[in-house]
Amino acid sequence: MLEFRILGPVEVHHDGAEVPLDGSKPRTVLTALLLADNGAVSDAQMSDFLWGQHPPATYNAQIYTYVSRLRKTLRREVGITRRSRGYELRPAACSFDLREFEEQAAQGQAALAANRYEDAARLLRGALRLWRGPALTGVSEHLSDAEAPRLEEARIAALESRIEADLALGRHAPLLPELTRLVHQHPLQERFRAQLMTTFYRCDRQADALSLYEEGRRMLADELGIDPGSLLREVHLAILTADPVLRGPRRIAV
Repeated sequence: MLEFRILGPVEVHHDGAEVPLDGSKPRTVLTALLLADNGAVSDAQMSDFLWGQHPPATYNAQIYTYVSRLRKTLRREVGITRRSRGYELRPAACSFDLREFEEQAAQGQAALAANRYEDAARLLRGALRLWRGPALTGVSEHLSDAEAPRLEEARIAALESRIEADLALGRHAPLLPELTRLVHQHPLQERFRAQLMTTFYRCDRQADALSLYEEGRRMLADELGIDPGSLLREVHLAILTADPVLRGPRRIAV
């Protein structure tokens, strides 16, 4: 069975062995077709993904060459068909890590909404384990710039939800190192900051929680010219008033 992996370096595996893809251009063509989700990618779109605003005069012929190579590499298990000035990929028996991630993440977020926190944490951990590094590594910068941000947003959303499930289960102490790192990496991401404030508070570090809020407030004002959102303000108020609900396992509202 073929396995397509794009949540990290773009790879294809067949029965456990990696299939060579011979450079960034074939990887870009394959990834664009996979991301089209059984839809066609026009020649113009593919040209943009491969060369941006400066395609070669022979771009149609070059795209055809890359598609022909992929057909040989992927054998009969994947059909790449011509569709009205474009190409469409129709995989048969195969696995695709993005599809698996989206399915598991959706199931985990549904479990979280239903207060099934153990199920949510398990499903979301499984979804996040499919990531092997930055998505779309090895494709052209044009395709990466167009598609990688939305994939990273989906990863961050799943990670936020997984942490929320862990907090709801009272697992705040083990979260401290992870959340500290995440707030450092994503200083303007208010949900991570609110989750770390809650974790500090539950670990009897109220001063650190309040300091973290002030740091975020200043950063939002200086860099974006805005005040903290409702989530940060609510957690801040709960800390100031020693809200007993914040002490125990609770779900941080979005």
